[in-house]
Amino acid sequence: MVLQLHIEGTVFRDSENREVTLHGINLAGDAKLPSTPDVASHVKENFFDGDNVSFAARPFSLEEAPKHFSRLRRWGYNTIRYIFTWEALEHAGPGKYDEDFIQHSISLLRIAKQYQFYVFMDPHQDVWSRFTGGSGAPMWTIYACGLDPKKFRVTEAALVQNTWPDPAKFPKMIWATSYTRLACQAIFTMFWAGKQFTPLAVIDGMNIQDYLQGHFIGACKHLAVRMKEAGNLDKEVIIGWESMNEPNRGMVGLQDVSIIPPEQQLKLGTTPTAWQAILTGSGRACQIETWGFGGMGPYKSGSELVDPEGETAWLSPSFDDSRYGWKRSPEWKLGECIWAQHGVWDPATDTLLKNNYFAKDPSTGATIDHEYFTNHYFMGYYRRYKDAVRSVFPETIMFCQPPVLEIPPSLQGTSDDDPNMVYAPHWYDGVTLMNKKWNRLYNVDVFGVLRHRYLTPAFAVKIGERAIRNCFRDQLAAIKKEGLDYMGTHPCVFTEFGVPYDMDNGAAYKNGDYTSQILAMDANMFGMEASKNNFTLWNYTASNSHQWGDQWNGEDLSIASTDDQSLPLPSPYNNASSESLSMSSGSETPTSTMTKGNDSVRLLRRVDEPESGHYRAAQAYIRPTPVGTHGNLTSYGFDLRRNEFKMAVSAQTPAAERAPTEVFLPTYHFERGHFDVKVSGGRWDLDVDDYQGTVTQRLRWWNPAGEHTMSVKASSRREGLSLGKAEEEGM
Repeated sequence: MVLQLHIEGTVFRDSENREVTLHGINLAGDAKLPSTPDVASHVKENFFDGDNVSFAARPFSLEEAPKHFSRLRRWGYNTIRYIFTWEALEHAGPGKYDEDFIQHSISLLRIAKQYQFYVFMDPHQDVWSRFTGGSGAPMWTIYACGLDPKKFRVTEAALVQNTWPDPAKFPKMIWATSYTRLACQAIFTMFWAGKQFTPLAVIDGMNIQDYLQGHFIGACKHLAVRMKEAGNLDKEVIIGWESMNEPNRGMVGLQDVSIIPPEQQLKLGTTPTAWQAILTGSGRACQIETWGFGGMGPYKSGSELVDPEGETAWLSPSFDDSRYGWKRSPEWKLGECIWAQHGVWDPATDTLLKNNYFAKDPSTGATIDHEYFTNHYFMGYYRRYKDAVRSVFPETIMFCQPPVLEIPPSLQGTSDDDPNMVYAPHWYDGVTLMNKKWNRLYNVDVFGVLRHRYLTPAFAVKIGERAIRNCFRDQLAAIKKEGLDYMGTHPCVFTEFGVPYDMDNGAAYKNGDYTSQILAMDANMFGMEASKNNFTLWNYTASNSHQWGDQWNGEDLSIASTDDQSLPLPSPYNNASSESLSMSSGSETPTSTMTKGNDSVRLLRRVDEPESGHYRAAQAYIRPTPVGTHGNLTSYGFDLRRNEFKMAVSAQTPAAERAPTEVFLPTYHFERGHFDVKVSGGRWDLDVDDYQGTVTQRLRWWNPAGEHTMSVKASSRREGLSLGKAEEEGM
């Protein structure tokens, strides 16, 4: 089956010209980590043997793939953001590609195709690499940049979970602070702007900027070439390619390295200035501010002496560059801080000489702010990446993801205003994510604060659950509008958002009460639906456990866990036959009755295949969703409290018989014979979709021309959840 998804203005459309809503999931958190050896981020053994790893069983084996894809289809997902890392492709050394991993990925994508997923490829990174505390780049890139990953702990050049004194007590979300520590700041600066800020850093006759970008883009292109050679993937399952996960500017644009930038929102644990990070990275002791994170955001908690006792994060002069076959310029001296070599400071006196070294573009003299960085440095990379991918797949959709929560690039009306491009931002409820607690009383309009929409941050506080939910909706709508204002008329897909499941120190794992997680997820989903956004939720991790979460840095955002229960089938169908459901008249097959206007519609009873998935808080993420809308989808949403789905459409013509509006209607909420459907016009029926034996309930509506509405109301709500009334909890 050929998917034939295409873009029309701000929406996706299928081959019948119906509007398609991308209701997706990130697959999978496991892809950040090697499968051989199986080194989760808390595991010390074999960690620094980074050349000799394999990702060829990530995110899961081919034998297990049908189970996972079936599960996600049953839960209503139609889109996959397929996570892969540069390390998975090129871990053994520059230009040495792992063909086993590539063939495994191709085989998995073929299975995803059988389940009719839309898939786009995500070259994932977090704080550059596993060896700088995250995921993404191979270990050799750190050596290429002249840094020694084994010295990051003592110098605090990066915080890595398995080098923490007790990995089980690695502070929540502290991994992200590595973006503002030496290793990431130096490497990302070289990646984006090495030719301007590290001109001495030359390998194999090219600046480190071109070397890093060339290998990263080259690895992604090699994967694309192999996929093209395999055939029957582009447009048939793969709809596009994302540019890079959460790009970070490093030090490019820092106006003064001796202070913490006022726009730096993440301050947690020891929080050095860039200058202090440079000093501790060269073995000097510094008294550094410490910060905590509370219900209203970061707060200064004190200070701490960081003393590397002379150890340095820079690679020893004795390092053998022949290990990777490259030749480093003799002007680039190993063992010395790259910023000292470029005159930023004097190691003899520990004097800062150029506090504004990164403040301006050396080629133009222009001040580099966040917008300038995005429009010049990020876009320079994006064009190079896009050209590489499009040289293999000329018509693929490009998912452009600029730096997180920054103003998008100004592309409208320029040659970069590509009609086959998507704006791919990220958004998280930072208060809940950082505190791992759902606060129904108040939250903060973080995006509004970043855009200076309040005289003081105190005015950004939203009181009560209704206000919080509406604030999420408004933030998401504002981010979407920014994409239209700056990038032009393109679809918006939020390629990440999500909630932590280990809230309240994992209380739900002890008492089984997931109410907080359900409420948080429902608020997030309300925001997405009310702002009419496409999305891919973060995330699904096949190996998630209560003890170690997503197996990565203490994060625990997977919607499924091996330690949680299986999703129950609706009770009336546990012992029913497995016949397909269809409209029927005069059948002798056992039937159930539903009211449709004045008619009784007899429906064949059937049951989904047994559910082996380990769901949690499923009430909030298993939701009815428009699959294909004849005309234009003007609004939709699921009210979990009322167990009611509503949608509104506008069409210039009546729906054709072969292409009605279709809605995924989960039996989890809408058991057959236990809900009412109301439409303002046209006719409807119930049918099923069968994905390799995974059967899901589908409501079909032949909506007439004009503006029309539909509602589906269940007769009861699932038990075991105290939601309260949002309208009584805030405004």
